[in-house]
Amino acid sequence: MRRLELLRVEHRDLDSAIGALIDAGGGDQMQIARLKKRKLRLRDEITLLEDQLVPDIIA
Repeated sequence: MRRLELLRVEHRDLDSAIGALIDAGGGDQMQIARLKKRKLRLRDEITLLEDQLVPDIIA
């Protein structure tokens, strides 16, 4: 559970950082692309952990 919260915080922080770089207009496109990739990897890891917490129920 603690890991999941840390990942969510990091995901939000990355979102803010990406937005700030884009708004500033001076952001390096490669840096922004790397941050976006990291954000996607975090989203995948968050989804995986959430799926493990919720059992599959077949109706």
